[in-house]
Amino acid sequence: MLRGFYRYAVGRGFATMSPLPTDIPRSPPQLIPYIYTVDDLRRLLAATDILQTPLSPLLSSTMRSLFLLLYGTGMRIGEALSLTLQDVDLEDRVLTVRDTKFFKTRLVPIGPRLTTALTEYLSRRCKLPLPAGKTSAFLATRTGIRLDYKRVNKLFCRLRRSAGIRREATARYQPRIHDIRHSAAVHRVIAWYRAGADVQRLLPQLATYLGHVDVASTQRYLTMTVELLNEASLRFERYAQPEVRHA
Repeated sequence: MLRGFYRYAVGRGFATMSPLPTDIPRSPPQLIPYIYTVDDLRRLLAATDILQTPLSPLLSSTMRSLFLLLYGTGMRIGEALSLTLQDVDLEDRVLTVRDTKFFKTRLVPIGPRLTTALTEYLSRRCKLPLPAGKTSAFLATRTGIRLDYKRVNKLFCRLRRSAGIRREATARYQPRIHDIRHSAAVHRVIAWYRAGADVQRLLPQLATYLGHVDVASTQRYLTMTVELLNEASLRFERYAQPEVRHA
């Protein structure tokens, strides 16, 4: 817009030259999410054992429950850390995510295995202080207060290194905790492909579950991994074969 403005100004004699730079700075490379494999996730969960200490006896279980929540629901890290005890309804197997990124509240159903894991954690969590009663933090420190993101991210980096999860040596950045959300979305779509489901019909449901405003936001999460590309190719091949035979 400014370039067009100065072309007009120079052409009409209002300016002698354009002060804009002739070389346009390059945008930094787009950050590519790291898609954790199932083995990566297992090793990350196993690594939480190193956090077990007499001073913080629940920290290991808390971080393990956090990782299971992020992968099992595709939640944003901030949403998981904001959960209170009253938001976690394990009897009906539904979580209430309040005041999300787009200032909305949504209900997130969870599966039986995640419910079992969270039930086990809750029984231990309730032995910690409850400074705000039912609105106390679900994922809490030993004093019962909400976990701080900076501390969680620091612990995550320690666990990731212990689990041996890393990008190639030349990479600009290492796997992030937010990438667990990306991994959950990719793995869900792969599972749908393998089950023969109508992926295009289900994508709007996935968008709603993840708390996205539209399908386009969800599609950006679907990094084209080798596994996802292979499943999509197999689906296309099954679709195309009858057309080829009748050609």
